[in-house]
Amino acid sequence: MGMLILVDKDDKDIHYREKESCHLIPAALHRAFSIFIVSTKRWMLIHKRQVTKKTWPAFWTNACCSHPRKGEDLKEATARRLQEELGITVDVKPLFKFHYKADYDEKYGEHEIDHVFLGVYDGEVKPNNDEIQEHRFVPIDELVEDVIKHPGKYTPWFKQCLPDVLKYL
Repeated sequence: MGMLILVDKDDKDIHYREKESCHLIPAALHRAFSIFIVSTKRWMLIHKRQVTKKTWPAFWTNACCSHPRKGEDLKEATARRLQEELGITVDVKPLFKFHYKADYDEKYGEHEIDHVFLGVYDGEVKPNNDEIQEHRFVPIDELVEDVIKHPGKYTPWFKQCLPDVLKYL
């Protein structure tokens, strides 16, 4: 699985830890990334997390989210996870990073410096069924409206960074 990168509040590497232990409450601050994919017709790719996920199972979220591993930079990590989760190759550009913390339940939570990336893709998506229950491209206006009407369907990091991502579209 690989060791995750623990960071300080300034996103400087300080140590490494196994993935699950990073997510046990109190969750350790670690580096993560979220990739947003839009089509040329400005529809956003979202996916429903598999029910077997320990945090936010069956919640809708952005195209791909994960963590760089020890010895891996963000460019390598984003390319790896796009291939592993969605079966796609697409250039992504960094947009911004943000700090967030959210507890899923009494055992698991998130505490991340999350680097946000954006890519444009119109091809076929071949989701990894271990990670993704379902996926779809959604018109951005419809997605924003649904997030407002049904925020409980979406992951906390997605809801937090979506408004800032939309500023780049």
